[in-house]
Amino acid sequence: MKRKILIIEDDKEVREELEILLENAGYEVETITDFEDVVEQVFRINPHLILLDVNLPGKSGYEICTKIRMKMKTPIIFVTSKNSAMDELNGLTVGGDDYIEKPYNVPVLLARINKMMKRVYPEENEVLEYKGITLEILTGALIYNEQKIELTRNEFKILYYLFKNAGKIVPRLDIVEYMWNNQMFIDDNTLSVNITRIREKLAQIGIENLIETRRGQGYKV
Repeated sequence: MKRKILIIEDDKEVREELEILLENAGYEVETITDFEDVVEQVFRINPHLILLDVNLPGKSGYEICTKIRMKMKTPIIFVTSKNSAMDELNGLTVGGDDYIEKPYNVPVLLARINKMMKRVYPEENEVLEYKGITLEILTGALIYNEQKIELTRNEFKILYYLFKNAGKIVPRLDIVEYMWNNQMFIDDNTLSVNITRIREKLAQIGIENLIETRRGQGYKV
């Protein structure tokens, strides 16, 4: 499954350069070009990693990072021309995970991103298998009896978590925290909606009753 990187950079040339660089490296890339309500856009896009400039129109990157950290643990790498030790300290203090100076060295930037992805999203295998069902980690697809269905990012993450805990009852709260980091900023119904959609997709290829609902406890495969 492709990892999604969000670029928050007001310099059009730098933004487009980063976008091309990251797409060529195999990442899915989103950019922000409207710098009002940046934090709300971040929550909507829900990326795997954020590249964040410090000097932005309106709120600074430090302010944006602070607000993101109130609800998300998504890794944030500051990419900025502000290069004093105090600037770097500020970035790390407000919740940044790394700090890279402009002009950046391309191999170093990609190496830092790759290292961060591996640390935050470890994957031991390319597939998970359970009861004849194969979950492809890299593509985010599910295969059963030579039939293949595509899953959304959230659908994949839910099944991945349940497969990793196969045979156990997984509390709803555990899934919510795994999916959205903080259960306070999503409606509890969001998980139920995703589970329903997964069941509908599974039924399309002949998989029935894979996900059990344990009332008052959670879900089990």
